[in-house]
Amino acid sequence: MQTIYAMHQNGSDNLEKEEKFLFYSIDNIQDLYLTMISSLLEICKKETQFLHLSSQKHLATPAERQPNEKFIKNSIFQILAENNSLSIALETRKIDAWHLHEDYILLLLNAIKESSFYQKYMSNPEQSFEEDRELIIDLFTEVIVPNEKLYEFLEDDKLTWIDDIPMVNTQIIKQLKAMKPIENDNFRVPKLYKDNEDRDFVKDLFRKTVLNEAALAKEFVDKTPNWDSDRIAEVDTIILKMAICEFLKFPSIPVKVTLNEYLELAKEYSTPKSSIFINGILDNLVKELESSKKMIKAGRGLM
Repeated sequence: MQTIYAMHQNGSDNLEKEEKFLFYSIDNIQDLYLTMISSLLEICKKETQFLHLSSQKHLATPAERQPNEKFIKNSIFQILAENNSLSIALETRKIDAWHLHEDYILLLLNAIKESSFYQKYMSNPEQSFEEDRELIIDLFTEVIVPNEKLYEFLEDDKLTWIDDIPMVNTQIIKQLKAMKPIENDNFRVPKLYKDNEDRDFVKDLFRKTVLNEAALAKEFVDKTPNWDSDRIAEVDTIILKMAICEFLKFPSIPVKVTLNEYLELAKEYSTPKSSIFINGILDNLVKELESSKKMIKAGRGLM
């Protein structure tokens, strides 16, 4: 959707170039994911270094010589540090943003140590996996993700990341909540595509939508008598075209799946009333396409 919108904005008609940019942007989603999840590892490393250097000071205090290591021994840090899936992905994608920008890790670490989550955690002499996991979830959700300096850094590093930050952070939080003790480690770096067929679908949907925009638009223009076409948000028209493209040109995708998918897109990327507007158009259009036999879905239960 974002790639088609960008094509409209810059007036590009170079399908091959824009398709390459589409897949480049999708690849960058994994880089963003790895950058965000690796920030937790770097924060642990930075605090470990700090505690070690403090203990080596000539006039170190008793607390510095025998520091409270509960935070750096958090079991979530241990699981991530020893996870093969994560290690391989970081190496393969050559993720090194934090080595070049350690100041952001220090900034996040300081914010963490000032937080009530950290102080409450450190004041409890006991340690459990459940408490460790809860702390990392709270710190990631309430301290790391909302940090404005971090957001500015991510925005400056790769422009394509702007729209993907909420999705990536939601995925990480979901995975953190599902983590189990290291002996039952279930953490895996998610794949961008389930398989080659999944990747082909992305390409096909993009191409079939772009190459048939005029025909797809005709399917809904007459269904909006109370709306001047110039008043319909451009993002809404793209969402409608993509949804109609799935209805007509992807017989294996159930209608309900398409409806739910594009209503969620409208809620996320368009105006507040867009999902209601799009839902009304698509509902009416589905009935019309079914009665006219223009929409044929293959397989049981796909309507």
